[in-house]
Amino acid sequence: MAGACLIGRITVKNADKWAEYRSKVPATLAPWGAELLFRGTQSASYAGDDRHQDIVVIRFPDQASIDGWHGSAAYQALLPIRAQAADVVLIAYQN
Repeated sequence: MAGACLIGRITVKNADKWAEYRSKVPATLAPWGAELLFRGTQSASYAGDDRHQDIVVIRFPDQASIDGWHGSAAYQALLPIRAQAADVVLIAYQN
């Protein structure tokens, strides 16, 4: 898998706000060539503890695309909703 991935570790605080945020994110990803690879809820822990129960993995063509998406006006407009909806850690990885 070439490119870069963005990993989001998530603890939902407000389910309704989270649903609103999630419904709006895909439109912000499309211009950057991003693809949602996985979204799920933790089912078991085999080593260590993670305070976040949910995860999302999004593949981008490269790190510049992640930077562009994250800084875009379209995504930045969603940050107030995200702050109300969940505690989120976003980490980018390149390969």
